[in-house]
Amino acid sequence: MRFFLRFLLLAYGFMFYLVTTVQAAELAVVIVSSERSAAYVEAEQALLSELERGGVSRYDMLQVTAQEWAGAGALKPKLIVALGSEAATVLAKAETRAPVLCTLLPRSSFERILRTSGRKSSSQFSALYLDQPLSRQVELIRLALPAARRIGVLWGPESQAQAPALKALLQSSGLELVEASVGRDELLFPALKRVLDDSDLLLAVAEPQLFNSSSIQNILLASFRVRVPLVAFSPAYVRAGALIALHVTPTQVGLQAAAITRGVLQGKSLSATPVYSHDFSVTVNEHVARSLGLTLDAVALRDRLRSREATP
Repeated sequence: MRFFLRFLLLAYGFMFYLVTTVQAAELAVVIVSSERSAAYVEAEQALLSELERGGVSRYDMLQVTAQEWAGAGALKPKLIVALGSEAATVLAKAETRAPVLCTLLPRSSFERILRTSGRKSSSQFSALYLDQPLSRQVELIRLALPAARRIGVLWGPESQAQAPALKALLQSSGLELVEASVGRDELLFPALKRVLDDSDLLLAVAEPQLFNSSSIQNILLASFRVRVPLVAFSPAYVRAGALIALHVTPTQVGLQAAAITRGVLQGKSLSATPVYSHDFSVTVNEHVARSLGLTLDAVALRDRLRSREATP
């Protein structure tokens, strides 16, 4: 028994030493991940590898989950990177002096977190959005589907605020917005039918109430029946039957988050205004394209988009 008690005391002392040593260390970055699924791990590994390639030691970086953050809250890193909405929500409510960069979440989710936490976007709490800027989405439509004039969109509670900006962009390009709003307690499909009846394509926005794993198959089926292609924000939707998607990969997110992190470690402040990804990908469902009489090259479309954005 005495040996066992001595062992417990030694083990406790060793654990206390480890915790206090880590807390006392000046960590460069703490990465807080919402979960350990494939996309989060991919983004995290891209971020870590790029920082390490740039000279940041792995010993100066700590990885925890959102659930584990309470035990790491005493740490004092130079920057905290939140991966996903859950991690961003936890950190929005946390008391930390380190600036927080929220990634792997769409603009609508970040703005909801700001509203519910009472925070404002600032150099202490900013974001790298997962979704694509409206201007890039409109440009993709013009390149891939030049005959489309009426652009259908369904808005939900989190995305509705983007409606005026999209309408202005479409009008400046000679296009028309066909829109419908779906409230929290309203059915999706009456609004979907109204939009599909008057649209040349359906542009999906990152609105979790409307576009989710439970609804996407029925949305795709409804659009396919009336031959209105879906322009999506996820390659998973393309695999399910959407015509095309403009999106950013987890690796692309991780690499840009690393570039932002390097700036902070070099003394720069986070941008008080959240940013969209510089890099992006285009994915095409060739079967759906053929069924609509279209020939689309995903690589060529991406290159043309990048070229247009690089031109002053």
